[in-house]
Amino acid sequence: MKKQKRDIDTIDMFDELPPPPVTTPGGLSCRAEIAHVMSNALKEHDRYEVVAKMSRLLGADVRISYFNNYTAESREDAIPSLDVAIAFDLATGGSALAEFFARKIGAKLVFGKEALDAKLGRLERMRDEAAKEIKRIKKAMGEA
Repeated sequence: MKKQKRDIDTIDMFDELPPPPVTTPGGLSCRAEIAHVMSNALKEHDRYEVVAKMSRLLGADVRISYFNNYTAESREDAIPSLDVAIAFDLATGGSALAEFFARKIGAKLVFGKEALDAKLGRLERMRDEAAKEIKRIKKAMGEA
């Protein structure tokens, strides 16, 4: 079998495995972390432009005061809803909140070619396992 050369230019999605899911009591009380993730994602964006994009995506006015509360770690009462979080990621052109959510449940997001690579790998493993099972059955039948 020909040995494949490793592509060093492509990021290996398994280089950094996700942490295990959060299961400790109170471990999902992460309001301050959400604010921190949102603040970091905003560093290269204009807040007013992000709010305007979010308003368009949601079909409703997102008030800058509410938005500022979402990004303030001190505001324990301001937690963005799921649709607001999705709109935030789309408006910033990133996936900061989606990736944060994935880490909390012990998952990792993959996009584009990386997602296709993962699916291809899974299909190849299934093919290899099926070939082994076929070989085992044929041997049991005396057809090896």
